[in-house]
Amino acid sequence: MSGRRVAFLAVLTPVLLGLAACSPVPVAQAERICLDDARAARSPQGEVGFGVGSGGFRGGYLSIGVSSDYIAGRDPSDVYNNCVMRRSGQMPTRPLYEQPGWRGK
Repeated sequence: MSGRRVAFLAVLTPVLLGLAACSPVPVAQAERICLDDARAARSPQGEVGFGVGSGGFRGGYLSIGVSSDYIAGRDPSDVYNNCVMRRSGQMPTRPLYEQPGWRGK
């Protein structure tokens, strides 16, 4: 193989792999993924944790996340529908409010 051909393949391979990563996912998978986006649009998300060892209290943390969709006041159902469409190229098979695990406001 010539050096020129090897260089061409060395550039082309990562590009093709990158494009493959952007391909649509099955609608059921997109629905599961996008449920988190809808939750983030509904309210701020938080997490608290602490650690205790044999020597007593060792530390803790607090994490609060606020999505831009929440700040903009977007409807979680619209966020969900747009996310599923963007990821799968199809509309959801059922609305957000019928998804297992969804609890509205």
